[in-house]
Amino acid sequence: MDVITSAAALRDRLQREPHNVFVPTMGNLHEGHIELIRIAKPRATCTVVSVFVNRLQFGPREDFDRYPRTLEADCARLKEVGVDVVFAPQEREIYPEPQTYVVEPSDLQHILEGAHRPGHFRGVATVVLKLFNLVMPRSAIFGKKDYQQYIVLRDMVRQFALPIEIIPAETVRAPDGLALSSRNNYLSPGERREAPRLYQVLCRARDEVAQGARDFRRIELEAMAELARRDWRLDYVAVRRQSDLQEPGADDRELVVLAAARLGRTRLIDNVEIAA
Repeated sequence: MDVITSAAALRDRLQREPHNVFVPTMGNLHEGHIELIRIAKPRATCTVVSVFVNRLQFGPREDFDRYPRTLEADCARLKEVGVDVVFAPQEREIYPEPQTYVVEPSDLQHILEGAHRPGHFRGVATVVLKLFNLVMPRSAIFGKKDYQQYIVLRDMVRQFALPIEIIPAETVRAPDGLALSSRNNYLSPGERREAPRLYQVLCRARDEVAQGARDFRRIELEAMAELARRDWRLDYVAVRRQSDLQEPGADDRELVVLAAARLGRTRLIDNVEIAA
């Protein structure tokens, strides 16, 4: 496994691997990331993983400085699962000068996550496009836990006619249902016991919609009320169309329930798809 820190060295290494598959990460890897790599490996002769905590996607009061950085342990795990190239640049390598040119996503960036994290998807899309230009992958794998991110990046690739297949991967969960996330490490023992409730509430909303309920606002409000009674601080619970995350009409069937809420100091997101 090659661990590469410079863009020039990465391009030189990948000249020998024109057909590669790419998994971008911010490190602090868990089993969810490893599952992305398992999905990636059969798709190309070279598997590339980036480890980079991207300042552009963090707001001024978010956790950029305390986001866990565990490169040595991450590289050990990546070597175990057979990754070929790890790209682990310093910030100055990705942003050698102020990034004044950015990718401005559609109005999708202003709803749900975007409404609570202004500029987040601009930062995500900008760094991913930059990484795509460095790696030039045939395909890239993104987890559906970050559902809105997946939709934003899928649409970016399509609208810029990038020759990259975007492959979604199902959310990986702990045995009690909690979606795996690096931020789960912030939870206290008591919060960790409570955290699976988010998934449980989403599943109940999913089941109600799947059984024919169409009063989506009532379903959203009841889910938020249940969480609020357990001292969660809600950003949103929303039933949306899978295709574009817009509010569904009565005839829409391919739906998703998404949520974001804080438990103590930790902000958790999750979603479940519905085929009603």
